[in-house]
Amino acid sequence: MSTASTTDAPAAADTARPPLPTFAAYVHLRGPVLLRTARSLTTSPWDAEDLLQTALAQTYLAWDRIEDPRALDGYVRRALLNTRTSQWRKRRVDEYAAGDDLPEPAPVPGPDPAEHQAMRDAMWRAVLRLPERQRAMVVLRYYEDLSEAQTAAVLGVSVGTVKSAVSRALAKLREDTGLGEMTQAA
Repeated sequence: MSTASTTDAPAAADTARPPLPTFAAYVHLRGPVLLRTARSLTTSPWDAEDLLQTALAQTYLAWDRIEDPRALDGYVRRALLNTRTSQWRKRRVDEYAAGDDLPEPAPVPGPDPAEHQAMRDAMWRAVLRLPERQRAMVVLRYYEDLSEAQTAAVLGVSVGTVKSAVSRALAKLREDTGLGEMTQAA
């Protein structure tokens, strides 16, 4: 009989889910990442904030029905997409024919989108040339927007290790010839 109870215990532990965080704690922890997702679905930062606010309100109403905390990000992302799709369908288009003399739109000041994308691609290639450990720290610090302490906790190293490795990685990126050519061209 003792073998049956020992084999049942690991099975029960495997099916146990982590506890669901409070809504406020979840929004505080994941808000910046979710805002970046919302920003990718809209054309302005203000629309992204409104979109995220609406999706979080929908999530709050369903919070008690969500059983698996690992599904939270997916739930909010789906709410973002559904909300954005609904907004797009409901939009009102006010366009009127102006006759033969249609005004030319004013040129939009700012960087050329193609040049901006080329710079982003060059930066990513430069990051990929970093040693694996430095690359992981740079990605966690600057792409995932984690603090030095959070990065250290994720990687299981000290904060000082993160600071020095990120500093060396940034020095390598400054010296990268591929990035130097891009900044001179821009």
